[in-house]
Order: sequence, then structure tokens, then C-alpha cells
Amino acid sequence: MTLPSAIFGIITSTLYGALFHLIRGGSLWRLVLYIVLSWLGFWLGHYIAELISWDLLNVGPLNLGLATLFSWLFMLVGSWLSQIEVEHR
Repeated sequence: MTLPSAIFGIITSTLYGALFHLIRGGSLWRLVLYIVLSWLGFWLGHYIAELISWDLLNVGPLNLGLATLFSWLFMLVGSWLSQIEVEHR
């Protein structure tokens, strides 16, 4: 992984999180949540693609295909889980 690829990955995953927040809406806390979830999903997806040697939309050494899929999956699940309300007694 080169430094330009890592920077491109950080910028791409941050934009995914901001776009998801633009679509779903919410507070500043939700924006931070979506960006962090996007980062986690993006880099986990890239790592898994490296482990299984799966090439889908490679941009240099960055596996953009599976990284993008995991990024959006993490944000969707995180958004769903963050809407569960706990009953207070």
C-alpha cells in the first residue's frame, strides 16, 4: 500500500460517509458515526479482498470494489442499529 493509495482510500471513504449522511440526514454526531463506520468498513473490505486475492475495481494497490461494498454495508447496519431505542424504566 502506497501513501497516495492510503490517502485516496481515506478521502474516498470519508466522502462515502458524508454522502450517506446527506442521504439519511441527522445530527453532527450521526455524521461522525457514518464517517467512522465508513472508514472501518472500507479498510476491512480492502483487507479481506487482499486476503482472498479478490480483484474488483482495483485502483493501484487499493481494492476499491469490496472496500466500497463493506463501507456502505457498515453504514447501513450502523444506521439501523443506532435507531434502536432502549426502554427506560
